[in-house]
Amino acid sequence: MADLNTDVRYIKGIGEQRAKALAKLGIRTLRDLISWFPRRYEDRTALRPIAELLPDEAACVAAMVASPPTVSHIRKGMDLVKLRAVDGTGVLDVTFFNQAWLKNSLHQGETYIFYGKAEGGGARRKMVSPVVEPEGRREVTGRIVPVYPLTTGVSQLTLRRSIRQGLDACADILPDVLPDSVRREHTLCHVGFAFENIHFPQSPEALDLARRRLAFEELFLFAIGLRRLRSRRTAVSVSPCAAVDMGPFHRALPFTLTDAQRRCIEEALADMRSGAPMNRLCQGDVGSGKTMVAAACVYFAVKNGRQAALMAPTEILARQHYAGLAPLLEELGIRCILLTGSTPAREKKAVAARLAAGDADFAIGTHALITGGVEYADLGLVVTDEQHRFGVGQRAALIAKGCHPHTLVMSATPIPRTLALILYGDLDASVIDRLPPGRRPVETYAVPGSYRPRLYGFIRKQAAAGRQTYVVCPMVTENEELPDERKAVTEYAEMLRTQALPDLRVAFVHGKMKPKEKDAVMTAFAAHETDVLVSTTVIEVGVDVPNASLMVIENAERFGLSQLHQLRGRVGRGQHQSYCVLVSDNRNEETRQRLKVMTKTTDGFKIAEEDLRLRGPGDFLGQRQHGLPGLRIADIGCDTGLLKEPQSAAEALLAEDPALKSCPATAERIEELFAQAADTLN
Repeated sequence: MADLNTDVRYIKGIGEQRAKALAKLGIRTLRDLISWFPRRYEDRTALRPIAELLPDEAACVAAMVASPPTVSHIRKGMDLVKLRAVDGTGVLDVTFFNQAWLKNSLHQGETYIFYGKAEGGGARRKMVSPVVEPEGRREVTGRIVPVYPLTTGVSQLTLRRSIRQGLDACADILPDVLPDSVRREHTLCHVGFAFENIHFPQSPEALDLARRRLAFEELFLFAIGLRRLRSRRTAVSVSPCAAVDMGPFHRALPFTLTDAQRRCIEEALADMRSGAPMNRLCQGDVGSGKTMVAAACVYFAVKNGRQAALMAPTEILARQHYAGLAPLLEELGIRCILLTGSTPAREKKAVAARLAAGDADFAIGTHALITGGVEYADLGLVVTDEQHRFGVGQRAALIAKGCHPHTLVMSATPIPRTLALILYGDLDASVIDRLPPGRRPVETYAVPGSYRPRLYGFIRKQAAAGRQTYVVCPMVTENEELPDERKAVTEYAEMLRTQALPDLRVAFVHGKMKPKEKDAVMTAFAAHETDVLVSTTVIEVGVDVPNASLMVIENAERFGLSQLHQLRGRVGRGQHQSYCVLVSDNRNEETRQRLKVMTKTTDGFKIAEEDLRLRGPGDFLGQRQHGLPGLRIADIGCDTGLLKEPQSAAEALLAEDPALKSCPATAERIEELFAQAADTLN
């Protein structure tokens, strides 16, 4: 008998070839298969007469083929099958592209169900490439039909048939991971009903019941898993840090910390004094001062006789942190070193020797900090910047360089509280919700492409005043089939250099360049050796250029709101008024609403909430990188009401049965889901 870890190729009706196609979607086991949930549904239950079909609205119609289908060979690779179908109200002219086999499958005088969008009016309509099947078959019509995410070589029909085979194969072996008491108390359907009706719903009501059950289950398991991760962490004992006079640190700063920064520092230092390893997220908008929170923690750790390390995702960001922190901390007696991939071998060896001997207190760098040859005398604090850009393995590797070191995760990507709870539920969170005084909000405008001549004039005006401009292109060219960031950026930069702005110094940077080339371009821009930098989102996390006062984002509709906000945060870092111009010719209502949000607020958390509402959670912070299981069905944007129910159920169960001895199926599933995240704590 199959179990849920059975390879899909052994499921009846699937076999080797179909299994290879399914593997492209990451479907390798029976569990993967039945958990590949539809992204939407099409209601193909109601039939409409031809005369009542509405233009551009998908609908089903039952019609008899009135004339034999004909095939026309238009050109190489293009065949048309045409037929006329009728019912008592009108005529439907149907055309199929490149489906010549239908000529012999559709027979005059027989009735078929056609599902598609109609064109035209009155009693004569047209339909192009509809779904079609004989009346009464009910495989692709006459029911609510799931629509799945696909990849090349996998059709909806293939996936539906495979999932049908999978559900049949596991009908008797699906374990119910929800305890009966929880299921009854929250009025949830049985697991078999849920899986059957999430894929092949008997009715809209059955679909709602199935979706609610599976979303509840997912959030329930997540809540328990996160609490167990947290308890595993707090169960570890470390020597509590002693109190330290922070006066010298505060006096060394050339500015006064905000109340929000002071609160975050106090929360972190309290963790470090507690006797359990700190595991804290410091979250705040671009420019809110997270780095100073990290600096205070480094000072505190080093004054307690421990070493600290800060890992940044790019070399240029590591160098920026070093340039900003080393002078401050060395004045306070803290010995700082920089270690990146481009550090010469001899210097790298010397740096590693200093760290191993305890002759360096604070290491700033990239993933070079975790290479095999680098050891620490007593690593007591690990800081990761822009955590979501690191994989679980990298974070774990740095933590493994010490013995249960305190960890501080910095993120400039604002995320809503509901989603933070899911993504960072195993971390304590500090939020810097105020910008330092004197920072002016970036004025933001959304304009159509016809404004470009005026925009180029504004870029010139900024350059004449000694300011600089970023221009961001999405990673596409006119050939959507072959995205090529190099071509998009280099062509745009060349157009600016030769046509639009020949009097200005224009440079470009993209993700396909070698790190040294990227760093050279960014460093030159920071040194004001160029006026305009054309880039992809590679600058989203980048060097601090206070002199940059204008951010132009082309095809702004292609970016999520949170990413637009991140990009906007590249300007407004100096004393000059800064601007962000969102260029888009896409005028549909959703795009207009999204861009309007950007023009109305600079509050990253409000923007993140709106982004979540409009787009859903998606992979909001690259959550797969955390080692936490991704959410397959619960939509945090829509399920905020449902979110509290499974959490309270999880808390109640753990209070009654912390080891989950009474529900082994629940415990086993949580172990499977959280295995990778748990590894980072071991």
